[in-house]
Amino acid sequence: MFEALLQQAEAAPALEPTAAAALAVGLAAFGAGYAERGIGAAAMGAIAEDDSLFVNGLILTVLPETLVILALVVVFLV
Repeated sequence: MFEALLQQAEAAPALEPTAAAALAVGLAAFGAGYAERGIGAAAMGAIAEDDSLFVNGLILTVLPETLVILALVVVFLV
């Protein structure tokens, strides 16, 4: 009985490596876009109140994009 379970465990993976990498990049891009939605709105509101907050707002808006860049690194590693 356990031999049958071990043979099933050694079967092919659920996803091919390229499909898993594409899924990782897609989910990372979706997450970054979702994060930028709230950050961008808050940054624009802060900049409208005080122009000196432009650099802080720009940095915080671009920060989630590093997630997508790191996901693209994974694609090239696979």
